[in-house]
Amino acid sequence: MFESLYNYVSKYSSVPLSKSDFELMESAFTYRKVKKRQLLLQEREVCMHFAFIVSGAMRQYIVDEKGIQHIVHLGIENWWMGDRESFVMFTPSKTYIDAWEDSELLIISRANQLKLVHDFPAFAEMIRRMDELNNIANQKRIVSSISLAAKKRYADFISRYPEFADRFPQHMIASYLGITKETLSRVRKRNT
Repeated sequence: MFESLYNYVSKYSSVPLSKSDFELMESAFTYRKVKKRQLLLQEREVCMHFAFIVSGAMRQYIVDEKGIQHIVHLGIENWWMGDRESFVMFTPSKTYIDAWEDSELLIISRANQLKLVHDFPAFAEMIRRMDELNNIANQKRIVSSISLAAKKRYADFISRYPEFADRFPQHMIASYLGITKETLSRVRKRNT
């Protein structure tokens, strides 16, 4: 179970991480299983943990005043899931996070994350790299949503995250892209 996290840290850090150091790091994480549709975080709660997805699929979303869900983030194996603003600032979350599939997670508290950043250069570099990549992905998503037509947005999404098409229903992908499911259906028909 921890092997995927070890591989992830090693992949995103140029600093060597020994197995013995990683074994010390393991104690900072807690294993948790969540069933499909089980909430990991609710709106107005403070996000006390970030989760590394070992297996399964999760989604982060907001619910507007009309009760419509808007997907903020999707994640599968080897992705992190949590409300970054709430986790860092200790503010109430504006989002919900739940499992879209039965999932296995390794969760870490903010205090344990900061301790690992301080004690293990490989973990610190992985966090820095993860934040950089997250910022780049968010910037690409913003640019895509304000400048690209639905067809190009979908093509860009599928080229970057092809595995998501098989893991999440089309209405969630449409919500993530900021288009209607009918528009996505038309785009997909034109591409086949």
